[in-house]
Amino acid sequence: MSIITISRGTFSGGKLLAECVADKLGYRCIDRDVIVERAAAFGVSQNELRDALQKPPTFLDRFKHKKYIYLVLIQSALTEEVRTGRAVYHGNAGHLLLKGGGMHILRTRIIAPLEFRVRMAQERLKMSRAEVIDYIQRMDQDRRKWTQYLYGVDWGDPTLYDMVLNLEYVDVSEACEIIAATVRQRCFEFTPECQAVMNDLALASRVRANLAINPATSHLELDVVSRGGRVSIKGKLSNLNELPEIQRVATEIPGLTALDLDELVTPAAS
Repeated sequence: MSIITISRGTFSGGKLLAECVADKLGYRCIDRDVIVERAAAFGVSQNELRDALQKPPTFLDRFKHKKYIYLVLIQSALTEEVRTGRAVYHGNAGHLLLKGGGMHILRTRIIAPLEFRVRMAQERLKMSRAEVIDYIQRMDQDRRKWTQYLYGVDWGDPTLYDMVLNLEYVDVSEACEIIAATVRQRCFEFTPECQAVMNDLALASRVRANLAINPATSHLELDVVSRGGRVSIKGKLSNLNELPEIQRVATEIPGLTALDLDELVTPAAS
């Protein structure tokens, strides 16, 4: 078993490819809307969650912290959704949101010639050729800005992926077969060790999400790591009263076996 992430530009065939791969392997096919709906269970607007995944920051982004909270909730929802493997996720930054999830994640990127994308977009959007090209270019630029701002990486950097497939001379069905054949290799098996890594990622993401929606700690931006159920939290506190609240919220999460708060920086220590 494994997890496959498919990154793609607008109208590059990513949805068709994801559905084909999922059908061929017997996996679940998960898109952004599924994750947004799950993340909204934390009590936030689905529209605002979608904006956090799509819209790049402005020069003076007044809502930077709010976007941090939304992405924390999205990451928690995604890791929980795919934690047992056998899943194909096609959506923005799946490979980045699942970073640290282990070697069983196959990070793929699909690219396609402009004419392929224009044809697909015109069928869906019913726009003129000029309008479609402008739309595609704007969406690609937004995604590039989004990943650079939030993760400090270039969205198109091939080193972020295990496999890059170009649909110029390979069609969707052939690309599907290439991915499926790769997943069947042992290097992407979902071993007990891989499951433990995913469980840790899901636990850390859940702790971080619960801290992000807790009124007493929602203003903080914290790093959370889990290893074998032992959770470590790093970050800077505003006041000492936040320390017991962080401890209370974290220890309520099922699966946590120990909590390390030694790397939290208090105002007195800063």
